[in-house]
Amino acid sequence: MTSLMVAPLAVVAQASTTQATGFDPFTLVLFAALALMIFMMFRGRKKAREAQEKIKSSLAPGATVMTTFGLFGTVVSIDEAGNKVELELSPGNFATVHTQAVGQVVTPDEVVAEESTENVVVPDDASSITPQPRVEDSTPSATETQATDGVIDDSRRDGENKA
Repeated sequence: MTSLMVAPLAVVAQASTTQATGFDPFTLVLFAALALMIFMMFRGRKKAREAQEKIKSSLAPGATVMTTFGLFGTVVSIDEAGNKVELELSPGNFATVHTQAVGQVVTPDEVVAEESTENVVVPDDASSITPQPRVEDSTPSATETQATDGVIDDSRRDGENKA
């Protein structure tokens, strides 16, 4: 009966010695991938922090900014303690946003390009608008390409989904 108990212990001892001496490249690749992921995560956070600090340092009353949700405005005041920026969106219209909602400070070149589109004259009524000639599309529509033999395909009824 003792020989039955000794045999499994010998097999376990032999298996542990063969596994301990082998080199597993998969473990090395796994650790390298983990290290790369951690490095990229810290690098991304550092870049985002630097970009936010650059925006925050260039914020001053009178600067034209664009928020992360697409509103353009001019900075009226900055509340450092509450992390709030008051923007004038248009004459007489103000909005208060968080400082992190400011996506970018618009440079004067971008402001000039934006102002050039603001000089468009819009008439008060539609009677002074001249209609533009309609350009017809030469590609046939879906209804024109269907067969018009008068046969209705009744193979797919409600609830049935044949492939």
